[in-house]
Amino acid sequence: MGASIDGDEGQTGILGVVDAVDLVRLGFLQATVMIWILRTIPFLHSRFAVYGARGSDYSPAAKKEGSSAVLKPLDWFAGLHVSHGYFTHFYIFATGSIAFWITQLATKSRVIQAIASNTSEEHLQNSMSIQQVILCTALMAIQSVRRLFECIALSKPSKSKMLVAHYLLGFYYYALITVAVWIEGIGAIQSHTFTLTDFRITQVPSLRTWIWVPVFLMASGVQHDCHYYLSTLKTYTVPTHPAFSRVVSPHYTAECVIYLSLAFLAAPQGQLVNKTLVCALSFIVSNLGTTAHITKGWYQRKFGEDSVRGKWRMIPFLF
Repeated sequence: MGASIDGDEGQTGILGVVDAVDLVRLGFLQATVMIWILRTIPFLHSRFAVYGARGSDYSPAAKKEGSSAVLKPLDWFAGLHVSHGYFTHFYIFATGSIAFWITQLATKSRVIQAIASNTSEEHLQNSMSIQQVILCTALMAIQSVRRLFECIALSKPSKSKMLVAHYLLGFYYYALITVAVWIEGIGAIQSHTFTLTDFRITQVPSLRTWIWVPVFLMASGVQHDCHYYLSTLKTYTVPTHPAFSRVVSPHYTAECVIYLSLAFLAAPQGQLVNKTLVCALSFIVSNLGTTAHITKGWYQRKFGEDSVRGKWRMIPFLF
């Protein structure tokens, strides 16, 4: 069994209670619960669920409600903003983070050894293959670099603001996701020495790879096309791009499909999906679903019911 900090037999992980894989999963699940709390409790929703052009939904009534002594700290925190252009910082961080982990994995550093020593025997044995680790880490790097490019090349100056709460949550998410794509392969990583031959295609890709790599690439292409189109709009208006014809936020749909494909591609031997990435997907769907819901309501108020009639928020035929 992997080494335990307190040395108690039968316990592995941080403080001998939670191992490294479960800790990453727990991080996503805690964030998911927080999103649902913010979404369902009115005085939290009005303060923390809206931002940017949709920030007008933070009504005068909500501000007046904040005059109570109990809610004043929430009003203060909800009043902290940064420029919406700071979204670029997320992808600078994500690109730097995945580059850091690539170097740690390649050298099997002390950080990787510490993670392995705090991983349960079950997770070490039920591991992704080295090929899966390389593939999913590479795809995560592609996603991070593409989004960084889009932020730099397509973003336009804007007066929109982003809540500091959202800004901090973004860093929290990317710190976790750049670990999540490989951590269930820690067992294989621990016993493997990387060489150049690992990057050669020496065997026929599995059916899983044949299916989900094209899905990843297709979703990435759709998302890029949506981002490019939105960058060409001179003002906030109803999108007429074909991808927006039946879905209010198809770029969010694409984001969900990107991480869904990674969840299948990173599934350890004998498992259907990678549970850590499923936990990540629960957060992605909850977070983007909340924004898509708010966006549909904003379009209704600003452009009328016809602007969103017959359109799904994010997931066709479901939501």
